[in-house]
Amino acid sequence: MSYRCEVCNKEPSFGKKVSFSHKRSNRRWTPNIQRVRVKHGSNTKRVRVCTSCLKAGKVEKA
Repeated sequence: MSYRCEVCNKEPSFGKKVSFSHKRSNRRWTPNIQRVRVKHGSNTKRVRVCTSCLKAGKVEKA
């Protein structure tokens, strides 16, 4: 399973960490993904959702 929000498809972005001496090394920024129970019709379902989608109300928690 990938580290991705199932609502907005937000996934990690990649770049460089730059130190004071300007040495560069790889790093990644990961979205804040939570596993929550969500109402899915009359049932509940566990999905991975980023916190920005939770706060925006795009998902109804069960």
